Order: sequence, then structure tokens, then C-alpha cells
Amino acid sequence: MTTSVSASPPAAATHRRTAQAKHSKRNGQPSAARAWATRAPLLPALVFLIAVTQLPFVATLVISLFDWNSLNPDARSLSWFENYKTVATDPAMRESVLTTMLLTASVVVASVVLGLLLALLMDRTFRGRGFVRTLLITPFLLVPVSAALLWKHVLYNPEYGLFNGAWTWIAGLFGDDTPTQPDWISNSPLLAVEGALVWQWTPFMMLILLAGLQSRPPDVMEAARLDGASDWQMFRYVTLPHLRRYLELGVLLGSIYIVQNFDAVFTITSGGLGTANLPYTIYQTFYQAHEYGLASAAGVLVVIGTIVIATFALRVVSSLFNEEVNRR
Repeated sequence: MTTSVSASPPAAATHRRTAQAKHSKRNGQPSAARAWATRAPLLPALVFLIAVTQLPFVATLVISLFDWNSLNPDARSLSWFENYKTVATDPAMRESVLTTMLLTASVVVASVVLGLLLALLMDRTFRGRGFVRTLLITPFLLVPVSAALLWKHVLYNPEYGLFNGAWTWIAGLFGDDTPTQPDWISNSPLLAVEGALVWQWTPFMMLILLAGLQSRPPDVMEAARLDGASDWQMFRYVTLPHLRRYLELGVLLGSIYIVQNFDAVFTITSGGLGTANLPYTIYQTFYQAHEYGLASAAGVLVVIGTIVIATFALRVVSSLFNEEVNRR
């Protein structure tokens, strides 16, 4: 009589489960040593980043708690938060904060508007579009000090600047052979700085908004045209809502950089005539007044404000990426 066995013996089943466990361990999640071996190449970059960014900030934070003037180093003493109180109550500091806010707001708004107009132009197809786009991007590729020197000497100079040359030519067309040569920097110092910054940052805004224009859903645009929408209606009800995130990104990133701008103010006006923004005031406090603690306190406040703006910028970038993923 023959008996058939339908199940595997317990010993064989146990052996099979043990083999499967070893196989899954080899091909499953990496061990701790393997994880560290994977991350090890990133450690030098992480150490370098900490040494370059975090350690100087911690040192600045410590110095801001001291009453420290380099002209009298023996009188250094711990003042805790007195420097922050001085920064908050100093009239020069408050004026520089207002100048920074005015400079940042005007430059960002003007560059966003001009960048949007140029982006709408570059979104069209015409002969030589690539060459024109390269020319429009060029100002953003210049070194900031070089751009400021260009505006100060080539354009604003009252004797040989291009602005006064154009002013003389226009006045000659109306019969005035000896027009008054305006001194652009002395007459409108803050506007002179703003003009140089707008010229330099408009290409940046144009690139961001052009990317937004080229990411519009073509089926939505085609449906709007089939429904009889005019160009203005398509821009107002389709294009502008689509560009909202890109506009927010441009405004936030531009604000982060322009708040910290030092080159244009230092080069064009040397901080005079009411153009001293917060970075330039910190420079004066540190290098001219030699007040290390006070300058460090002001620098910490600028960093905190920039971090707040950067946080909003990162949220906007994250939402843009999420929208692109969901669209696909």
C-alpha cells in the first residue's frame, strides 16, 4: 500500500525559510556599513559647507554679544543683547533699513514688470530670437562691480557719459546747442542705484517668467482660442494665473539678493546722499567705526531676515515642482 505525502517535512520547510531570509537580507535594505560607505563621499562637502557657512555665523553670533571696538581691544566686555537694542534704536540703522526696503521693493517691482514684458516678447517666434535672447541675458552675467562701474562712468558721468550725450543730441534737435548737463548721481542718487540694479536683474526675472510661459498647457491655450478669447483675455485669465507661482518665485529670489546688495551702493554713491542700505551701514560700522559687536549684531539680524525670505522662496519652489509632477 502506497501513501502519498502532500506536505513538505518540517525540517525542509524550516531550511527553505532560512534560505529565503538570507537571500532577502543580501538583496534587501543595505546594512549600516553599506549605508555609511554610500554617504562617505558626501562628508567632505558637508564638512566644507559647515566650516564655510555655519562656523562663521556662530562666531558672528558670539561677537554680537560683546561690546568690542578694535581701537580699544582691552576694553572688550560682554554686553549680551545691548548691541541688538542699539541696532533697533539707532536712527542711522533705522534709516538704512528704510532705504533697504525702498531699494529692494522698487528694484524688484520694476525688474519683474520689465522681465514679464521681455518674456512675452521672447515667447514669440521671430528671426534672430536666440541672438536677441543672448543679448538680453548678458547684463545678468556681468560681475556686479563691473556693472556698477559701467553705469557710473559710461552712462552717468556728467562730462562724457552716454546719457548726457543723448541729452545734448535731443536738445540740439530743438535748437538748444548748449543744454545744461545734469549730474545724474548727485541729482537722483537712489534712482541712479536703482537703475543699475534693474538693468542687471531684469534678465533674471525674464528667464524665470519665460520658463513659466513655455510651461503653459497647450490644450488650455488652444481651447481658449477656440472659444474666441482675445489676446488680452488669454493673458489675464489664463497666462497670468499660470505665472503666479513664477512671479512669486522671482520676487522672493530677487528680494533675497537685492536686500544683500553692496556693490552698486558702494561703487556708484559710496553710501552717500541717502543711499546707504543696511549692508553698507554694516560695512561702515565694522571697517570704519571698528565696532565689531554692533556690526555683528546688525549682520545677524540681516541673516535672520534673509532666512525668513528664503523659507518662503523654498516653499514656492517646492509647490512648483509638485505642480509639475501632478501635471505629468
